[in-house]
Amino acid sequence: MLSVEKVSIGFVGRTLFSDLSFVVRAKERIGLAGPNGAGKSTLLKIVIGKETPDSGRIVRAKQITTGYLPQEGVTHSGRTLIAEAETAFDDVIELKSQLEEVETELDGLNPKSDSERYADALEVFGDLQLRLEHHDISRMKPRIETILSGLGFSQEDFLRQTEEFSGGWQMRIALAKLLLREPSVLLLDEPTNHLDIETVQWIEQWLKNYGGAILLISHDLSLLDSLTNRTIAFENGRVQHYSGNYSFYLKERDARREQLQRSFKNQQREIERTEKLINRFRAKATKAKMVQSRIKQLDKIERIELEEDADTIGFQFPQPERGGHSVLKLEKISKNYGDLQVLEEVDFEITREDRIAIVGVNGAGKSTFSRIIADVEEASSGECSLGHKTAISYFSQTHADELDPTRTVLETVEATVSRQAAGNLRTLLGSFLFKGDDVFKLVSVLSGGERSRLALARMLLKPANFLILDEPTNHLDIQSQEVLQRALATYTGTYVIVSHNRSFLDPLVTKVLEFTPRKPPRLFHGNLSDYLEKKAAEKEALAASEAASAGRNQSAASGNRKEQRRLDAQLRQERSSRLKPLQERLEAVETLIASLETEKPELLGKLSDPNFFKEEPDLARVTAHRFKDLESEMQKAYSDWDEISADLERVEAELGAD
Repeated sequence: MLSVEKVSIGFVGRTLFSDLSFVVRAKERIGLAGPNGAGKSTLLKIVIGKETPDSGRIVRAKQITTGYLPQEGVTHSGRTLIAEAETAFDDVIELKSQLEEVETELDGLNPKSDSERYADALEVFGDLQLRLEHHDISRMKPRIETILSGLGFSQEDFLRQTEEFSGGWQMRIALAKLLLREPSVLLLDEPTNHLDIETVQWIEQWLKNYGGAILLISHDLSLLDSLTNRTIAFENGRVQHYSGNYSFYLKERDARREQLQRSFKNQQREIERTEKLINRFRAKATKAKMVQSRIKQLDKIERIELEEDADTIGFQFPQPERGGHSVLKLEKISKNYGDLQVLEEVDFEITREDRIAIVGVNGAGKSTFSRIIADVEEASSGECSLGHKTAISYFSQTHADELDPTRTVLETVEATVSRQAAGNLRTLLGSFLFKGDDVFKLVSVLSGGERSRLALARMLLKPANFLILDEPTNHLDIQSQEVLQRALATYTGTYVIVSHNRSFLDPLVTKVLEFTPRKPPRLFHGNLSDYLEKKAAEKEALAASEAASAGRNQSAASGNRKEQRRLDAQLRQERSSRLKPLQERLEAVETLIASLETEKPELLGKLSDPNFFKEEPDLARVTAHRFKDLESEMQKAYSDWDEISADLERVEAELGAD
């Protein structure tokens, strides 16, 4: 499908990777692993054509299409959400426009006097019809609604202007358009950033069933393990290939390193033995030939080089002063923005050494709750009481973006502490991978991951026994996440974390606080996996309860057989009077669809034969027009089928409830 051939690229004298070659085959799921700045995002940009490599090339088959989702920076405006989603089918809309132009041209031609032009136009018309048939535009609207709903958009959102949506939702719009377009190769750079846990689960399932190939950069270990079957790892300027998911890559990498170390030791012993032999007999003329032979042998040895472990963040949170048992207490906290009610009379208490994950769909109030308990935003009503000796440190989603771009890394942290405490700042920054002259870089030139690390370092300088972290892992690579995870595991204070990152949260949290729009938050004991299992069990229990309730109702009604027969007859009559017309309409539409689908290949067979346009131009014109009408009829039939099916399900549900 697509191949990367001997691609090399570097920036400012530093080589990111060289002579990189691999092939992307149909339906492959390839994960790109490695620390931030190793070249993963650059590779995707090269594949898509946004970056030019220093050497090498990208080769793709003629029919192959690619689609790219960057980490950030996508905006949409000037259209409603549904209209923006429809632009994913711009190629289809363009084909329809071309078809109409050719049809107008045909109407102005005489089949006899303009026979050659007429035959050519008819052939173009047939080709356009065939290409439109490939896209199956009759299913366009249902696909759009399914994907937008899966990504968390409500029906009310469909007619909103796209510029009304925030940055995270803008990325969802871009992702929706990619999924609708269905390119042959999908390139995704951190697609789950800013998504809630439910949407992450939906997109994971969707990508599992995706018909094309996928190249994925993600810091969500659970997503990588669930989805990918091949890993390309960027390590210390080298690129290694592994035939498995991320966990397989870690095990195989360690096994390779152990084997390399054994080979290195064996080679060093052999080199040492040979050098001793050379030194021992170098002065003896009778051994000169043997010595020269051994020297040449030594020169030919390909020396094994051990890989250096990549730098990672190495830090621990300062162990805080012990506070009171009650860290923070909320009493009837409400928050509204104009007419929008986000939180309503929330009662909740956080106690010492709580480890709480906050989850829920976007817009349910997670970040608002975090800002209120961090005392950076006031509640509309209610009381928020800090416990004895509670000291708060807060990391917001926008923390990294709020850094002053005109300051250097060092100036940023210097502004946080007193002159007396500024002595070891270089050491602290070094542990966050800002080494040497890196501390003099302006914030404006830092990458997203570097800004996040700097914001964490600045936060670390404020000793606190209550940490509030809102999406702390966004823009952090997996290695850095693991170090942050270890630091939190040894932290003796209390923390609340807003995150959807399952692999990051599971070893850390013991409680999950779920936020749902227009409902009070619910507390679950256990980690995130426990929470997801309980939610799945709740759904199963609800379905079983509804089935049992229906059975009990049926059993209770059977007490009086005569009355039951009367009720049954009445119910049958009501069901028949309401359902029969819908069922008849549905059967009629299904019959029509079957008829149209039978007719379509017959027309396609004629239109795909070039001789048909030359030998029977009049009949070809009629056939082409009929094919166009058939497309419209099929689109309307599918739309009617969806509408009638929905009405039928609604009426059946109402009758079932009655």
